[in-house]
Amino acid sequence: MSRRIQSYVLAGLLVILAIVLLRSRHSEVASIPGVFAADAQYQPLDVQEPQLRVDLLQKIRKLEYAGVHRNIFLAAPPPLPVPAGQKAAKAAEVFVGPRLPPPPPPLQVPAEFFGYASERESGRRLAFFTSGDDVLVVAEGDTFLNRFRLIHIGNDSADVEEISSGRHAMIPMVQPPGQSTP
Repeated sequence: MSRRIQSYVLAGLLVILAIVLLRSRHSEVASIPGVFAADAQYQPLDVQEPQLRVDLLQKIRKLEYAGVHRNIFLAAPPPLPVPAGQKAAKAAEVFVGPRLPPPPPPLQVPAEFFGYASERESGRRLAFFTSGDDVLVVAEGDTFLNRFRLIHIGNDSADVEEISSGRHAMIPMVQPPGQSTP
């Protein structure tokens, strides 16, 4: 047999193989229940006016939800409804202008006030502070820790001023650790 006849036979066998595969695939899909049965039962809707109703779409777009608005991710109850008069008052309270910066944080003094003493002759008071392992003895009006000034020593607190900013802090008296009250 010549090569030409062999190629014709091969081409014929490939065509037969393709036909067999397509028929077997079609029969597998047809054997699945409901695949072609749904197509046989289909009937188009009987629509008298098939044009788009734009007026109904506009009406739906203008609707606004009037129910309670709440965060669905919080277990807390929804906020109480605000009366219309308060809504108008809140709307009138709109702030116009530059916002002021927040106030500085409260002054933190890295020392603890644990006692005081008075000199007999002058009546001048001395305060005792601890800063880490150091014990500081400071008189009224003196500076300590290079940035604080002791303004006044009270019976249970000390008034301290930060020198650079002029901010004040009241430091309450604490009992040193390891000591009990009599």
